[in-house]
Amino acid sequence: MSGARRFFVENIDYPHETEAELCGEEFVHAKTVLRVEEGSEIILLDNSGREYPAIVTSVGKRSLSAHITGANVSEREPQTKVCLLIGALKGDKTELVVQKATELGVYEVAVFSSRYCSAYMNENKLARLNRVAHEAAKQCLRSVAPAVRYFDSLPAALEYAGGYENKLFACEFAGRSECDISSLGGSTAIVIGSEGGFSQEEFASARDNYGFSALSLGRRILRAETAAICALSVVMFALGEVR
Repeated sequence: MSGARRFFVENIDYPHETEAELCGEEFVHAKTVLRVEEGSEIILLDNSGREYPAIVTSVGKRSLSAHITGANVSEREPQTKVCLLIGALKGDKTELVVQKATELGVYEVAVFSSRYCSAYMNENKLARLNRVAHEAAKQCLRSVAPAVRYFDSLPAALEYAGGYENKLFACEFAGRSECDISSLGGSTAIVIGSEGGFSQEEFASARDNYGFSALSLGRRILRAETAAICALSVVMFALGEVR
């Protein structure tokens, strides 16, 4: 990645405060991996959609200080909110999906357990997924890292997405899509299952109780991670985010 290195921090109150401190994992990465030193130009991010150019003024053992020189509104954040609801996947496949979803511009990711889900989630794995989102956001020059949340049941995840205007439920037994993706507009939630897919009952509940519509991804059966990336790409194109 070319240009100034990018780091997430908390509690930026520019222009009232022009000094910022980088600590924790971001500091370790800056110092030991990227070799950031005094005088380096960096960009600070606080998940507000703004970017803060800064100059490193000092590097200590546990933190570095930087002087903020300005603030800009990022032009790379999507105009429409998209939420990906993905069943927990085996191995590091959930990390792959979170990484690619971040690059494609999702607003948030909800990982859930469902009837045929055989993977499990814990606090360490969830923390890891959020780190993946932060790293992917920096790599693709976003200024906001999508929040990754976990729900221990499909109904809880579906209820969480209740505020989205469009609700799409991808399942292998959907013969056709119940909505016109080409005319899609407004905030959108997309549900993709784990490797085991969904039961007919789970889909019926999502449609009848939570307002989701069936989404077909074609005649071929896709791997869960492929389905997530495919669905997001199609939706982002329809919303005008990758044109």
